[in-house]
Amino acid sequence: MSGLVLTSESFDDGDYLANDHALSEAYGFGCAGGNLSPQLSWSGAPEGTQSYAISCFDPDAPTGSGFWHWMVVNIPAATTSLSLGGGDMPAGALEVRTDFGAPGYGGPCPPEGDHPHRYVFKLHAVGIAALPFEPPSCAVAGFLLHFNSLATASLMGLYKR
Repeated sequence: MSGLVLTSESFDDGDYLANDHALSEAYGFGCAGGNLSPQLSWSGAPEGTQSYAISCFDPDAPTGSGFWHWMVVNIPAATTSLSLGGGDMPAGALEVRTDFGAPGYGGPCPPEGDHPHRYVFKLHAVGIAALPFEPPSCAVAGFLLHFNSLATASLMGLYKR
């Protein structure tokens, strides 16, 4: 069992995400949120951790395969948090193309009237300093992380409109 722990000042595990974190109107899906990634902090990395990765995935999206909202890989091992909105992204960190078609955070925006969707923020403690190549998508990054993660921790936020 790992001692890796992921926390947030923006929401507690299992709570609803604030509209500040929901998708902005500019994306055209009908939401009008602030599109700010939540603040995230972590501790308890296992020995051998050389980098981190963070992702946000909606397993409830009506796609048949869920929906990737965010992925950051190659976060340096000395980093232990990301601020609200991710404006302090450390040098070397790489945001991967999401299911919105571009890198960067895309907040929750489930179909109107649908049940609350789960947004799983997952932290990977990675045993290599950087993935061996720049992943073209979150799915490929997830594949690479599967084979290189020493431990994981997660937080789940809900969103409904």
